Amino acid sequence: MRRVSSIAVAGIGIAALAFTTTACGGSSSDSKKDKGAAIAYDVGGRGDQSFNDAAYAGLAKAEKELGVKVDDQEPSEGESDADKVQRLTELAREGHNPVIAVGFVYAPAVKEVAKKYPKVTFGLVDDDTVHAKNVVNMVFNEEQASYLAGVAAALTSKSKTVGFVGGVENPLIKKFEAGYVQGVHDTDKSVKVKVQYLTQPPDYSGFKKPDLGKSTANGQLDAGADVIYQSAGKAGTGVIEAAAARGKWAIGVDMDQYKQAGLVKVKDKILASATKGVSDAVFNLIKSVKDGKPQSGTVRYGLKTGGVGLADSNPAYQKMTKVVEAVETAKKKIISGEIKVKTTP
Repeated sequence: MRRVSSIAVAGIGIAALAFTTTACGGSSSDSKKDKGAAIAYDVGGRGDQSFNDAAYAGLAKAEKELGVKVDDQEPSEGESDADKVQRLTELAREGHNPVIAVGFVYAPAVKEVAKKYPKVTFGLVDDDTVHAKNVVNMVFNEEQASYLAGVAAALTSKSKTVGFVGGVENPLIKKFEAGYVQGVHDTDKSVKVKVQYLTQPPDYSGFKKPDLGKSTANGQLDAGADVIYQSAGKAGTGVIEAAAARGKWAIGVDMDQYKQAGLVKVKDKILASATKGVSDAVFNLIKSVKDGKPQSGTVRYGLKTGGVGLADSNPAYQKMTKVVEAVETAKKKIISGEIKVKTTP
């Protein structure tokens, strides 16, 4: 699987725009080459043990099970929307199909590039604002999984204080906060929830700063929190490490972080993980293109379809009978509609 450095990506992107302008008179046409599927990573890139790695897992599964060619490319430091346009343009021009953009920050770029390559299917993870026949918006009910995390946190906490650390304070991460806080308070109104965000838009670096995640988590631990849920990408690893070092619980996100190789030293303190099926979404899109029936429009993954959930791999969690039962009950009530989970705090 070829990976391109951020410098190379920028250079290639500029060349791609020059090519489309000179060779095509300012317009672009779909390439006839078959280069297979490609994904462009979000802030933090591959190796975050979370969101981006979940997308990679879907790509790797497609390569193994479907026999498709694959490529993945990293974001560059402090890149602009123009850089994202260049990256997606190059992937489409080379002949990749589908081209999957990981993260809502790619929305403007997908909107622009998809128009130039109508025969290429573009996937956009975590955003449903781009509407075109060749665009697939892969979105999730993160608030539902976060509600279950809140139930588990409320019942596990001994100090009656829990925490939430978000990477960047934007509408998507606020969904995680909303579901979590509701789950905590529906379970035990006396439990306090400390909420903090690492950065504010347009600064998205909060998703890639483990040290900032660690220091923020330590602040919450100092204030009495004994369970911390994080939705902070790569920075979330710092939150988990801080909790583990203090003998407290952390709740993972996006993937089953108990099973991540990069977190093996602290996995015993990962109580559970609020998961979202980014891997399945990526695989399903690639398969649909390979089968000649590409997805289109908005594809939503929720608790009812298994698209989100609470991973319970930690044996310590599995022994918490009261917690397990309460989470399962909440899950059934959300699916039935008895519990309606908020998407905003």
